[in-house]
Amino acid sequence: MRILSYNPGHDGAFAYIEDGRLVFSLEAEKGSGYRHSAVTVPDAFDALGELASVPDVLCKGGWWQDGPPQAGGSTVGYHGLEAGKVRAGRKRFLGKEIDIFFSSHERSHLLCAFGMSSLPKGTPCYALLWEGNIGAFYDISAELHITKLATVVPEPGHRYAMLYAIADPTFDKRNAEYSRLSDAGKLMALASFSRRTQATGDEELITDFLLQDREHLKPRDCEALKDLIHYNVGLDDQEFRNFAGIFSDRLFDRFHQFAKSNLKRGMPLLIAGGCGLNCDWNSKWRESGLFSEVFVPPVANDSGSAIGTAIDAQFHFAGEPKISWDVYSGLPFAHDEPIDRAEFDKFESSVTTVAAMLASDLILGWVSGRYEIGPRALGNRSILAAPFKDSTRERLNMIKQREQFRPIAPVCLEDDAEQWFGCKQPSPFMLYTYRASTTDLAAVTHVNRTARIQTVSELTNRPLFELITTFKALTGFGVLCNTSLNFKHKGFINSASDLSTYTLQHHLDGFVIDGQIYMRKSSTSYQAYLRDRSERVRGGPAN
Repeated sequence: MRILSYNPGHDGAFAYIEDGRLVFSLEAEKGSGYRHSAVTVPDAFDALGELASVPDVLCKGGWWQDGPPQAGGSTVGYHGLEAGKVRAGRKRFLGKEIDIFFSSHERSHLLCAFGMSSLPKGTPCYALLWEGNIGAFYDISAELHITKLATVVPEPGHRYAMLYAIADPTFDKRNAEYSRLSDAGKLMALASFSRRTQATGDEELITDFLLQDREHLKPRDCEALKDLIHYNVGLDDQEFRNFAGIFSDRLFDRFHQFAKSNLKRGMPLLIAGGCGLNCDWNSKWRESGLFSEVFVPPVANDSGSAIGTAIDAQFHFAGEPKISWDVYSGLPFAHDEPIDRAEFDKFESSVTTVAAMLASDLILGWVSGRYEIGPRALGNRSILAAPFKDSTRERLNMIKQREQFRPIAPVCLEDDAEQWFGCKQPSPFMLYTYRASTTDLAAVTHVNRTARIQTVSELTNRPLFELITTFKALTGFGVLCNTSLNFKHKGFINSASDLSTYTLQHHLDGFVIDGQIYMRKSSTSYQAYLRDRSERVRGGPAN
C-alpha cells in the first residue's frame, strides 16, 4: 500500500509510506523555509517528484477549524481519538481513483509515536502528549483503542514559553494571542542557569497563574503579574534564571505526580508533542522508574504529524500500525548552482583533511546524503567544530546569530559516550540530557555541566562516524560540536546556493558536501591553517 500524507498547517510536511516503510518526509521549513511554515505548492511538487507511482491513499491531518492558533478548514479537526473522528472517501488523483483519508491532529501525534516505536503491534502502553495546546495522558490498548485518561495541564508548551515572554520586555504582551514559538527552547536553555530550588512568594503566584486550569491563557492576561518581581525584568537577570529552573521542574512535577498516582507501574511510555523535545524532561521520565521503557520519536513536534496521519491511514486500511523508518528520510541536497571558485578553494575529498581542519579550530558546514527529519540536526545538515574551547561555543552562537546563553550540542561516538557523558545506551536523536565527566569539552558542556548528546555508530551515520573516528585519532576525543546548518528563523539549508551564501555571510571557514571540501578564501582562520599546517593537507587546493 502506498500512502501520501500531508499536514498543511503549522510545521507543515508531506510524508510517504510504501508497504510499511517511510520513504520520505518532506518538511516545509527545510530548504531555508521559515520555521514552522505551512506547506506550499512547490512543496507539493517536490513531494510528487519523489513518487515512483500514484499513491493508493491521500491523507490530510486535522488542524484547527476555527479560531486559534490559525484557521484551517480540514475535514477533521485538532482533537479526536477514536475511529469516529476518522473519515475516508474516494477521489480522482493523477488519473487514478484513490482513497482519501482524514484524521485528527491529536491522533497523528499518538499514532506517530506508536508507529515509530519499537513496541510490537498489540502492545498496550501509555502515551503522554504534551505540546502547545494539549497536555494529557492516554491509555493505548492492545487493539489500539485510545482513551484519554486526563488533561493534567492545558497548553503546557504555551504556558512554559509564556514565562520567557513575561520576563522579556521586548515582547509586546498586549496584543499577542500566543507565546512565541521559539521561546520554549530558549527557556529550556535558561533553566540550566538556575542556582536554587525554592520559589519566592511572587514566584508561587506566577506559577499558580501559569498552571491554572483554564482553556486558553493569553499573553495579555499576564498584565495581572506586572507588579511581581520578574515582569519585564530581562533575560539576563539571575533571579529570573533561577525561577526558570524552578518553574521547569514544577511543570514537570505536575505530570510526574499524576503518573505516580494514576498509572500502573512497568508499562511502556510514548512521548509525543513539542514538549518531547525538552531533553531534561525526557531524561527525568526515563529515570523515574515508572515505566518499562520510554520512547520519544525524533519528530515529536508537529513535523511528525504527516507521518502519524499516514500511519493512521495504514492502520485504517490494512490493520497495521507499525512502520520501518530512517531518520535521514528528507530530500537530497540540491546542487542548484556551481560553487564560485573565486570565493572558495576546492580540496580533494579526504576525511583526514576535514578532521585535521576541525582539530585546527576551523568551523565547517557539513552536508551528507538526505536531510534528517524533525527539528534536530543529526549530522547530515550540521555545522561541525572542535568541542574543546568555550570560545568555539561563543563563535558558533555568533555564526548562528543567537543568544550566548544557548548551548551547543555534542555528537559523540557511541562507544565513547559512557566515558565522556555517562551515556550507557545509544542516543541517536539528541533527545536526552547527560552530565559531562570532564572539563575538557567546554564548547559542548552547558553551564550546569549537562550536554544534549547525539551518539553515532557506523550503522547510524557512517560518513559522520568515519569523520569523528579520524578526529579522535588526532585529538584523543571522539566528540564534535554539532549544531544545525540554517539561517536564523529558517529550516536546514538544502542547496548549494544557500550554503555558499550562508558561508560568506556568516563567516564559516568552509563546508563539505558529501565529502567534497570547499574553503572560504577570505577566512583568516583558514589562511592561518594553510600557513601553519600545510604539511597536513594532502594534495593542497585543487587547480
